[in-house]
Amino acid sequence: MFLLRLLGWKIDKNSPEGVKKCVVAMAPHTSNWDFVIGKMALASYGVKVKILIKKELFFPPLGWVLRLMGGVPVNRKKNNNLTDSAVEYFEKNETMFMLFTPEGTRKYNPNWKKGFYYIAQRAEVPIYLAYIDYERKIGGFHGVFEPTGDIKEDIEEIKEIFKQYKGKVPENGVR
Repeated sequence: MFLLRLLGWKIDKNSPEGVKKCVVAMAPHTSNWDFVIGKMALASYGVKVKILIKKELFFPPLGWVLRLMGGVPVNRKKNNNLTDSAVEYFEKNETMFMLFTPEGTRKYNPNWKKGFYYIAQRAEVPIYLAYIDYERKIGGFHGVFEPTGDIKEDIEEIKEIFKQYKGKVPENGVR
């Protein structure tokens, strides 16, 4: 994409070719710029994603823009069975990439959200790992992750993979 190149960014050519449905776990997530750069990168792959975003950001006019960009408002304070809703999105759509930032915040968080993992299992779709690396100004898909069923070990393995990538605020990234 022209704008990304203009800003000095490169997009990794490794992409999930032929994949119609998947969960995308993206890290590190340390800045609001991750959303902007990530959306441009995904557009360069020709991938349309749904992104679950806290409902507090869906006020006019920002909410309209977020919806146009694939944003889905989520009430994080209420137990609203998000897993069921996400699985339903997969069932109702022929093509669906649903993006998650497992860190759940732009600050450092050693306790990742596990919803992306459960949703992938319930929807029976693969998990693709996507990254953004501000140090090298490159982003893209790292590859597919095959869950073993041992969520604790799998999350640790995913964190190990993401440690090689540096966020805009590196001290808030994966450790």
